[in-house]
Amino acid sequence: MNFFQQLGDLFSNVTDITWQQLVMWVIGGLLIYLAVKKDMEPTLLLPMGFGAILVNLPNSGAVNQWVDGILEEGPIDVLFNAGIANELFPLLLFIGIGAMIDFGPLLSNPKLMIFGAAAQFGIFFTLFLAGLIGFDIKDAASIAIIGAADGPTSIFVANYFNSKYMGAIMVAAYSYMALVPIVQPPVIKFLTTKNERMIRMSNKDINVSQRTKILFPIVITVITGVVSPKSAPLIGFLMFGNLIRECGVLNSLSETAQKVLANLVTLFLGLTIATKMQAEYFLSLETLLIIGLGLFAFIFDTAGGVLFAKLLNLFLPKDKKINPMIGAAGISAFPMSARVVHKMGLEADNSNFLLMHAIGVNVSGQIASVIAGGLILSLIG
Repeated sequence: MNFFQQLGDLFSNVTDITWQQLVMWVIGGLLIYLAVKKDMEPTLLLPMGFGAILVNLPNSGAVNQWVDGILEEGPIDVLFNAGIANELFPLLLFIGIGAMIDFGPLLSNPKLMIFGAAAQFGIFFTLFLAGLIGFDIKDAASIAIIGAADGPTSIFVANYFNSKYMGAIMVAAYSYMALVPIVQPPVIKFLTTKNERMIRMSNKDINVSQRTKILFPIVITVITGVVSPKSAPLIGFLMFGNLIRECGVLNSLSETAQKVLANLVTLFLGLTIATKMQAEYFLSLETLLIIGLGLFAFIFDTAGGVLFAKLLNLFLPKDKKINPMIGAAGISAFPMSARVVHKMGLEADNSNFLLMHAIGVNVSGQIASVIAGGLILSLIG
């Protein structure tokens, strides 16, 4: 190929760029900005943003494309088929998440589990709303799981139902996880008074035995597998990761799962999500609706936890009142949501420490979101 032919090909590539691709470059740049400048889930948003730019380059070869009537598989599509299409990445990520979680605060105060369940209200409400708008029931179910703020579960459910909106669902799920510090505080403040935000809760240091911590993931896996069989893979991998952490004989493996495995899988996950961010599929009215419905679910999950706590306070004595903000930590965004609640507690009263209570609710939300995903698979699948 001579110089002029190469120059012609270069010119052809430039003229092949569409305004839709330019928009996706801007979206990719925004995700990179949030990751680098705002430190919002950088291990995920950075590769996702870069991938969104990469797959929208004309004739880049990064994703599947037809060349002379032959489908050439792009390297990112190979990664997608190897990691998401067969559920490998979400399940591996659950092992890492499980290894990060300390269920001690929950086990020392088991009643906090009810807030994790209450904070899943938005999922089922959004399922019906998405159906009313006109989405297919399986797509509606995939969209509704966004409200759990649990990326791996959202991917697992959307892939199980083979949703054609997987790209928008994955981007929305992980974006809202990263935006917890922005989305949750206004909702919490709207639903609570300053006096409610100032409610102090006792911080009793209850020692939880290692035997209890080892038995907990095993028992939860068995119970969940019996009650909601389709959640078994999700809850099983999550609890296996926690068992590695608590068994006391696999400390190096636990550290690897928490850091190396979780971060590496998240990086690959971000890149593979980009396969569903090609302009021709991503820029549509349905994508905007999905992002809006995801935000709706996220808000109502937060509201469900807060309002449930306020309801309980109507029946509790004055010295046993619950700070309703901890109900908002019942979503699955661990540990960001617990940190948000703790920070808001300190803003209302600089000596009000809610972190342990919020963490207990937050880890219960991690379990509840997985169970909710399994129930939806069982009801609709």
